[in-house]
Amino acid sequence: MPGLITASEPSGIAPFTGLSPRQFGKLIIALRREGADPVRKGRPWSLPLEDRVLLVAAYWRTNLTLRQLAPLFGGSKSAADRIIDRLGPSLALQQRQRFRKDTVLIVDGTLVPTRDHAVAEQSKNYRYSTNHQVVIDADTRQVVAVGRPLPGNRNDCKAWELSGAKAAVGTTPVIADGGYRGTGLVIPHRREKGHGELPAWKEEHNASHRKVRASIEHAFARMKTWKILRDCRLKGDGVHHAMLGIARLHNLALAG
Repeated sequence: MPGLITASEPSGIAPFTGLSPRQFGKLIIALRREGADPVRKGRPWSLPLEDRVLLVAAYWRTNLTLRQLAPLFGGSKSAADRIIDRLGPSLALQQRQRFRKDTVLIVDGTLVPTRDHAVAEQSKNYRYSTNHQVVIDADTRQVVAVGRPLPGNRNDCKAWELSGAKAAVGTTPVIADGGYRGTGLVIPHRREKGHGELPAWKEEHNASHRKVRASIEHAFARMKTWKILRDCRLKGDGVHHAMLGIARLHNLALAG
């Protein structure tokens, strides 16, 4: 049965991937180069790589159940499940290994409501969530690293180190909010207990700090247009693969 959605129709690419047909074509070429479409023994996939990538992106974008999504691509629920399970990790962001000497990064944590309670805990939003430490380049606004998800009740100070985000950026300067006190990152000046208002020069520094750090809030806003990051039904590493894949698509869209 033919599907209603296919990558052969360019009009269906942008709504589900956030990419232009040209950017989507570059992604497919990169995935083939990375070995995401190997020759399989036995029965071949019913969908070409382009449609499989679009299916995964559509799942992340819409958060439809597999029973709802599979017929749109002319397949079965079990086939869609296998595609997401096997291709999702291949779409993961390749985290940057080296940084220019003048690079400045920004980090913040974001909570992703997650139904798998084995990897989640109740957080400040009273939902079972996972804490994801996301690092972006302050200049390009592209995501350069995403830490391993931790239970949502872990504070950002602990999550910064335990998630691997700290190790991923090395000694590169990193800007953060006041929740990262004691980590050695660049955070705003704070008024000490028993002291008066901050001096004018510190207030000025804080205003500049807020303006620069706003970039990561904008990145979160764009990434959370992918509805799976509002209510993730995937189990185990699924939420991590979704975050990494969405970060890669986010970067491709920014690159133009």
